[in-house]
Amino acid sequence: MSFYFESFTEFLSMGGHGVYVWASYGISFACLLGVIVYSRSQRQNMLKQIHNQQIRQNQRQRTN
Repeated sequence: MSFYFESFTEFLSMGGHGVYVWASYGISFACLLGVIVYSRSQRQNMLKQIHNQQIRQNQRQRTN
């Protein structure tokens, strides 16, 4: 089995392009993480709104 890079350091530097490659991986990972966090937060907010709406509807039914 032959590897393209002879050492781990050479792999990280990627022939001088490592900064751009690893930065793009980092930015992509950060964006994906941001989408996950945002989606979870939106889901929690939606569940709270639904819960509050159900409480209001139950209160209206009891008063009528």
